[in-house]
Amino acid sequence: MDKISIAGLAIGLIAILGGQMLEGGHISSLAQPTAFLIVVGGTLGAVLLQSPLHLFKRGIAMAKWVWKPPVIDQKRSIDQILNWSQLSRREGLLALENFIPGLKDEFTRKGLQLLVDGADPERIRELLEVDIDTFEEEAKQSARVWEAAGGYSPTIGILGAVMGLIHVMENLSDPTKLGAGIAVAFVATIYGVGLANLVYLPIAGKLKYYISRMVSAREMLIDGLVGIAVGDNPRIIESRLKGYLR
Repeated sequence: MDKISIAGLAIGLIAILGGQMLEGGHISSLAQPTAFLIVVGGTLGAVLLQSPLHLFKRGIAMAKWVWKPPVIDQKRSIDQILNWSQLSRREGLLALENFIPGLKDEFTRKGLQLLVDGADPERIRELLEVDIDTFEEEAKQSARVWEAAGGYSPTIGILGAVMGLIHVMENLSDPTKLGAGIAVAFVATIYGVGLANLVYLPIAGKLKYYISRMVSAREMLIDGLVGIAVGDNPRIIESRLKGYLR
């Protein structure tokens, strides 16, 4: 569990709601179902219109990384690569074939298979870098679902505010309806700006960070496999791979 994400969201909400109370306002005045429906529903519709379905689904699924980050254990990967390097120097590349079935990561399994098959080092790098580019582009496109939501949400909030004011103008002759219309107008703007800057954009930023780390881990793996393929000393491989550690 990523505690800093929980702390960040909690601090933001407490600051906003606490400020509302300090000014003598009531938290209940911010609970406007109509404004929430306009902002969230309108933002969802705009994002769905912009995004292909598979990217939208993947972007939503990736949001769990904010609370439960993907496992990126580069130190363990370095130990694994060094083990392969030492074994290949003693027994040859074919000795690494026994490790392939036990690898859960498809990218790692593909890279080790190319190594065992005796592919040229530069060919290994070329093939795996194509996979990295494809993964990075699609992952970033999926993360942009949240970035897009952060862009649309404030505008939809303004739209909700205008709709609320229109409702107010239509009922100037009935003072009992003026309060509700004005509340929807201003709260819609709060929802739009608040969700964009407290939820959508921060989620997009954190997803991009983890994508960057995953790409770095894969590039490190390529360097290790190429080092084994060209017969580099395990110490040289270790020294180069440790440069990827953060």
